[in-house]
Amino acid sequence: MSDHAESVVRDYYDALRDGDPLVPYFRDDDPTVKFGISESLFGGREVAAALEAQTETTTDWSIESRRLVVDERDGFATFADEVAMAWMDTESGERRRFDSRWSGTLIERAAADGAAAADGPRWQFAVMHVSAPHEL
Repeated sequence: MSDHAESVVRDYYDALRDGDPLVPYFRDDDPTVKFGISESLFGGREVAAALEAQTETTTDWSIESRRLVVDERDGFATFADEVAMAWMDTESGERRRFDSRWSGTLIERAAADGAAAADGPRWQFAVMHVSAPHEL
C-alpha cells in the first residue's frame, strides 16, 4: 500500500471500479463519517455496513477524477475532487450517473493509533463527503 494520501485516494477509486472491498479505506472508529449522495453515515460500523451493501448491490463502476487536490500534512490530509461517476444497480437493473464533488480528511494510521499499515492503507478516510451539485 502507498505511503502517500493521494495514492490512497486513487487506490480507493480503483477499488470502487474493480468491486474490491472498500471498508479497509475507512477508519473503524466512532468519529468516522461518510456522506453520500443519498445517505449520512456516522461511525465506523455504519460506514462499513453501507460499503459492504454497496459492493454487493452495484457493479460496473466508472469513476473519472477530474480535479483531484490533496494536501498532506503531518499525520492528516485533506482532499477534494470533481468526479464523474456511474454504476449499475444490480437490484433495479438501473444505470445511475452523477457529476459529483468529493471531499474529506484522511488520517495516517501510524500517526493516529500506532497501527502497522501492513493490513491496509497507511492513510484512511476519517471523513468523506460526496455530493451532486444542482443548478440554482
